[in-house]
Amino acid sequence: MVPFKVDLSKETVAVTGAGGVLMSAFAKALAECGAAVGIIDLNPDSCERVAGEIVAAGGRAVAAPANCLSKADIEKAKAVIEDKFGKVTMLINGAGGNSPKCTTDNETAAEAAEGMKTFFDLDENGFKFVFDLNILSAVLCAQVFAKDMADAGRGNIINISSMNAYRPLTKIPAYSAAKAGVSNFTQWLAVHFASKGVRVNAIAPGFFSTKQNAKLLFNDDGTPTARTAKILAHTPMGRFGETDDLIGTLLWLADSGASGFVTGIVVPVDGGFSAYSGV
Repeated sequence: MVPFKVDLSKETVAVTGAGGVLMSAFAKALAECGAAVGIIDLNPDSCERVAGEIVAAGGRAVAAPANCLSKADIEKAKAVIEDKFGKVTMLINGAGGNSPKCTTDNETAAEAAEGMKTFFDLDENGFKFVFDLNILSAVLCAQVFAKDMADAGRGNIINISSMNAYRPLTKIPAYSAAKAGVSNFTQWLAVHFASKGVRVNAIAPGFFSTKQNAKLLFNDDGTPTARTAKILAHTPMGRFGETDDLIGTLLWLADSGASGFVTGIVVPVDGGFSAYSGV
């Protein structure tokens, strides 16, 4: 259930990474508010599942599987969406993620011990993959979908950044740097397209428990890790975010009637994490 309804019946939205927990929830919320939604994900089965769930609930959706690191693939997905619903007017750049190849075992160099994967062991290709997955995918999708928006004089791009962009986290240097790049790219693109009527903003989620970060947050027996204790100790609201906590911000940014003069911002949805100094 969405926290409030906005009228998105005139919008056709492309959502990348829509097979995942957060982005599938975004797609469903947009559809519940009347938008026609193109479900883009690398996994075709996930695309079909999410699109099917939206249609079964009375919404409009089409599966458009694509590798968001391939411009040709993105163009094919765009054609599928346009054939079903017409020109895309909104893009949610949700494709992203981290890789264990560029995650250290130790938080600081002082904690290094034999057998640990340290900064010096991180894989070059892992860094490239994470940068590409988070930044290059956003660039390529914007190139493909924003041209029609600029030509039409109206459009909306919402990127997904992270708390890592504000305060880099230990152990995940590539992901932190990549999300900082997403925030910077959001601001750059907002200025670039402002005169064309295309707004560009980002949402920066705080700590949400997903399949992607489960190993960092919980032990195999389901008990919280020491890292989880640190996160919650530095989150004034004292809990992980729930998917529904993001939907209100999404709908505000999606509705030009509510946020029509808002562009170039990154909105933290973090339970106060970014405001807390630790003392």
